Amino acid sequence: MSAFKKGLTDGLPIGLGYLAVSFSFGILAVAGGLNVWQATLISMTNLTSAGQFAGLTIMVSGGSLIEMVISQFVINLRYSLMSISLSQHIDKSMTLPRKLFYGEFHTDEIFAVGMGRPEKLSNKYFLGVIIAPYIGWSLGTFLGAVCGEVLPAMITSALGVALYGMFIAIIVPPMKHSRKISIVVAIAIALSLCFNFIPVLKNVSSGFAIIICAVIASVFGAIVFPIEDDKTKNDAESKESASDGTIINEKEGGSE
Repeated sequence: MSAFKKGLTDGLPIGLGYLAVSFSFGILAVAGGLNVWQATLISMTNLTSAGQFAGLTIMVSGGSLIEMVISQFVINLRYSLMSISLSQHIDKSMTLPRKLFYGEFHTDEIFAVGMGRPEKLSNKYFLGVIIAPYIGWSLGTFLGAVCGEVLPAMITSALGVALYGMFIAIIVPPMKHSRKISIVVAIAIALSLCFNFIPVLKNVSSGFAIIICAVIASVFGAIVFPIEDDKTKNDAESKESASDGTIINEKEGGSE
């Protein structure tokens, strides 16, 4: 399977999930006073669920541009960490202009799927993986804006759960095969609960809370469960082979 088809396959479930989540955004945007095309244009130029919902709240309430800039900076700050991590997982076909282009489509789910691939990610892979999410997010917003007001409130609220379902679907499979990943995820969950229920920590914004949880859990995983690079692994294998050879020679010498 080509890199483009792999990306297309990996991005399809994300696109379907985005279709449901952005449907809710379309409903709320029109209810807040935006027209169908304004709501759709927001999704076509942003592709960020938390950022768009927060931005919509500020627009509807008549907030200032400064509030908008600060809120978007805080909420989306986590993508800087993801981008740094993802940049270590791409091949030489990803030139600077391409990095800048694909940065527009960098979401939590695309990051998780990309980091889950064993091979280096190419330009063609990214081109394939962004298509379904972008179409799903934009189309879902359009459909929600057009016909969302017809649906009962119970259904529109339920659609928002789809985003969490996508996160679970991405995280659980690697956890099944790795105790180390399970421990790191458990630490991140425990920290997240602290930010939600401990009074002092509840005042920390969600954007910063996500960054703090991710950094602490990642640092713990890097220290306790370090991943050997190719050179270290090859050196270890060479020493093991040499040791096995010495034992065999000693046995053969002893038998003679």
